[in-house]
Amino acid sequence: MTETRPMIRDFRPADAEAVSAAHRAGREHLVWTAEALLWANARQNPDEHFRTFVAELDGRVVGAVRCALALGTTTTGVGYANGSVLPEFRRRGAATALLAAAERHLAAHGVTEMHTLLDEEPDSLAFAAARGYELGRTAQFGGRDLTLPLPEAPLRPAGVELRPARDWAHDPRPLFLVEADAIRDEPGEVTMDALDYEEWLHGDWARPDLDLDLTVVAVVDGEPAAFTVAQTDGVDRYWSAFTGCRREFRGRGLSKLAKLESLRLAAAAGYRRAYTSNDTTNAPMLAVNAWLGYERCAGERKGIRRLG
Repeated sequence: MTETRPMIRDFRPADAEAVSAAHRAGREHLVWTAEALLWANARQNPDEHFRTFVAELDGRVVGAVRCALALGTTTTGVGYANGSVLPEFRRRGAATALLAAAERHLAAHGVTEMHTLLDEEPDSLAFAAARGYELGRTAQFGGRDLTLPLPEAPLRPAGVELRPARDWAHDPRPLFLVEADAIRDEPGEVTMDALDYEEWLHGDWARPDLDLDLTVVAVVDGEPAAFTVAQTDGVDRYWSAFTGCRREFRGRGLSKLAKLESLRLAAAAGYRRAYTSNDTTNAPMLAVNAWLGYERCAGERKGIRRLG
């Protein structure tokens, strides 16, 4: 008998491959592995209230949603819920039930404003509007074929070195300081003005898909000034997760140098496709990515809903 209503339950380790497949379905630009999903669900920060719900139809995991409180900001009451359902199982209530489960969970922990990421496609935007979500900022994804030639490196300013993040593997605090400064100027609805080192260390820095050899740091007179974070699927796909430069070092082309070197190393290591994402108002980084050879491959909108 075919189930007409999805069953919603908590994530189990055995779900990782199916959830990863649902997340990537129709989204070649997303690099999110089963290993990263297992890690995200195994680590626990009591302040985050992270939880993954999965939807089952006919005994098969067809989708999931990951939800948590937003950390790293002095803005309170903000949470997020991001997920997807396999295309062939859509319009059967799974996405609606998943989102409702995430909303209930986070509302119980004080969330009053829910954020979700939406594919910039009519069906996705209509789905969110029908459930009370207003549209927020726009982002665009860029893709690049790493088998094609990269641009020639600009002249490197005196005193600048490019080094792998692995050089800071035992004490990454100098890199945290770069990100904590740079991310305050990242375009978004929520200002990231309160990054915590321990959360960053056990969160971003501990990710299993973080590649410390492809994450490149621009060092000025011995001091980390900018860096670009590389995550990979370990096979052939590369994701530029974050690029930032400390305020006092901006205007010297350091982010461009770091991103180019990271892509060069990724191509040499056998990665064939590179992807990145930027807010559409972030003109400086969009210009850098265009120079690097990225081409727009998809769009995304933020959906925002007040709870309660």
